[in-house]
Amino acid sequence: MNILLKIVSFFGLGLTVVPSILVFWQSLSMEDHKFYMIFGMILWFATSPFWMKEQEL
Repeated sequence: MNILLKIVSFFGLGLTVVPSILVFWQSLSMEDHKFYMIFGMILWFATSPFWMKEQEL
């Protein structure tokens, strides 16, 4: 389960970085950029806290 959470959260993180590069290269419209950024942000913030928790010793 932990591996799946990491994959989904890194996919969300990628959706926050890659669209910005594509807009810079003028390969993606600003409307699509906003959609992908919001979707990536939701994925990242919904999944990353579950596997980034600090473990107790």
